[in-house]
Amino acid sequence: MAEELTITRGFAPGAIGRVVEIHGRYYANEWGFGSQFETEVATELADFINRYDPAKDGFWLAWRGDRITASLTLDHAGDDGMARVRWFVAEPEMQGSGVGGKLFDQLLAFARETGQNAAYLWTFKGLTAARKLYDRAGFVVTEECEENDWGPVITAQRMIVRL
Repeated sequence: MAEELTITRGFAPGAIGRVVEIHGRYYANEWGFGSQFETEVATELADFINRYDPAKDGFWLAWRGDRITASLTLDHAGDDGMARVRWFVAEPEMQGSGVGGKLFDQLLAFARETGQNAAYLWTFKGLTAARKLYDRAGFVVTEECEENDWGPVITAQRMIVRL
């Protein structure tokens, strides 16, 4: 019998390393991203946790037993006064399980409860499952550009939702 899924909000010991690990492994294996990507996630996530304000920020973790299997973050200190959705990732075996939708629903409810008027995120073409969640939530593409900062060329997309 599979262990029950639980979702928590806020920092937990080991969370930074685990979220960075999931990102690093997934994006290296599936997209060919290099060390630049993983170090960027580690640095920016650590900076976020150091200024984390539970009244304005969200850091959701999905757990199977004592193992973090997915994460999602709402950073109130985004551009243009909008909150930023970041570090949305799930272990490959969790993809398609519905955990992403559960995390995203909690993030959107929290954003509304805390008075956010809008939120944005950066994604890229090819992340089909995540894109379905973004579309369902009402995010729209407002900017697109090609980038190769992490290795292969990707088509980055900035998306915004009005809350």
